[in-house]
Amino acid sequence: MLRLAVPNKGALTEAAQTILKEAGYRSRKDSKELVVVDPDNSCELFFLRPRDIAVYVGEGTLDVGITGLDMLFDSGAPAEEIMPLGFGVSTFRFAAGSGTFSSVKDLEGMRIATSYAGLLGKYLADMGVEARVIKLDGAVETAIRLGVADAVADVVETGTTLRNVGLEVFGEPIAHSQAALIKQVGAEETNGVQQLIRRLQGVLVARDYVMIDYDIRAERIDEAIAITPGMEGPTVSPLHREGWVAVRAMVPRKGHQQIMDELWEIGAKAVLATAIFACRV
Repeated sequence: MLRLAVPNKGALTEAAQTILKEAGYRSRKDSKELVVVDPDNSCELFFLRPRDIAVYVGEGTLDVGITGLDMLFDSGAPAEEIMPLGFGVSTFRFAAGSGTFSSVKDLEGMRIATSYAGLLGKYLADMGVEARVIKLDGAVETAIRLGVADAVADVVETGTTLRNVGLEVFGEPIAHSQAALIKQVGAEETNGVQQLIRRLQGVLVARDYVMIDYDIRAERIDEAIAITPGMEGPTVSPLHREGWVAVRAMVPRKGHQQIMDELWEIGAKAVLATAIFACRV
């Protein structure tokens, strides 16, 4: 039975449960549930603190898990990314009072507050900068104002929270992060893991594509196919109306309205765009 770790709270929780539900796995009915058994998919879902997931997976206690790459890197656990999941996108950045610092080299001998001591410590060592890392749990935005640190290193999505307390980011990003499916380093991918990967990939593709259906005169089919080449090529079927064919193809969701306009301009009729719930490609 596949043992899967899922974030039980935090920014990744809702999106992680949504993608698993779309992939056909059971979801918990109550936020207090810590374990959900899914016999239809031979799977057990364990709802854990996002920061602990990499540790459990790295120790081999659980087969796979969903967590942020920032938390995976910070943990130092022997776990690795299988596939990115496209949500929870953020960067790990330095921040300080406006104009205080301009690069990581300026932090030599300074105090830096963070909730990601492992990730920050490794980055500073790689950059050859000696600084004191102040480990804090939770929000670090007030550390400078309270005199605990000279700068902070934190996960940044929009930067609004930092700006609200008078801080600005500086220097290059320390790391880029997003939610990912992870496994123990070197662990074999069982049938259950491979099935999970296929399903998640199917959901991600379905989110990025729509299905386009339209009718077009046979003599203009080459023009139409150039607009809608599809994944492996479109499906073309003859219509009862002589000289016309029906075409079906997957096209990127982004820009599909422009594609529909282009088809209309070359004489396509009955142009329809429909959402894809899941797929295998």
